[in-house]
Amino acid sequence: MKIWAVANQKGGVGKTTTSISLSGLASSRQHKTLLVDLDPHGSMTSYMGYDPDTLKEGVYQLFQRAANQEPFLISSLIKKTQFEYLDILPASTALATLDRQLGTQNGMGLVLSRALLSVQDIYEHVFIDCPPMLGILMINALAACDDLLMPVQTEFLALKGLDRMLDTLTMLNKTRRRPLNYTILPTMFDRRTRSSIESLRAIHQNYPREKLSNTVIPIDTKFREASRQGKPISVYNASSKGAVSYSVLFDDLTKAVSV
Repeated sequence: MKIWAVANQKGGVGKTTTSISLSGLASSRQHKTLLVDLDPHGSMTSYMGYDPDTLKEGVYQLFQRAANQEPFLISSLIKKTQFEYLDILPASTALATLDRQLGTQNGMGLVLSRALLSVQDIYEHVFIDCPPMLGILMINALAACDDLLMPVQTEFLALKGLDRMLDTLTMLNKTRRRPLNYTILPTMFDRRTRSSIESLRAIHQNYPREKLSNTVIPIDTKFREASRQGKPISVYNASSKGAVSYSVLFDDLTKAVSV
């Protein structure tokens, strides 16, 4: 089982789109795949047809049961989606209270990684959609993942969030046995605008080349249309620019795993 966390300490950079697009590709190739929604906004949960405001079982209950030392299996909280090889551990809006409730309790940083051990023989891929702020949920994602994927919108304000994310990663790596591998993924690239072109150039100039994705995700209206249909873009329109770009990215990521 390979676990990716998709994170950046800025909202609106394409984290949920990236998680759904990559998981959609994996499941369409008949790879059993799990989505984990750690964002209290529950955008990915809504995308997959569940209501974060009324959800009774999901990530919140995972942490509550772990805090109360109640015996349980994560499989009891996982939901099916309309796609045969794709499941989701959904989010509820109650997640926004976790830091206040459990942030000072010992052992809460490894809840997710421990829980995923029980399903490691079921899923080939896990994609964790992270909230845009550092807290107990992001710490769990970074502790659980094998690799970190950092989407960054190709506009200058988004680079600040990327810098904060890299600072967080530096702090985290001091406590790890080996540094967490990461890939920076430029998103929402619009070759028609000078701002987007200059931002992409700045990314290539200011960050290590070996940490940059070979793929750039373009602006594509098909993402919005796919979202309205509740389908990954690879299912909604596999020939669209966005779908093709994520397909190349997925191949690159999985090739790196197999090497």
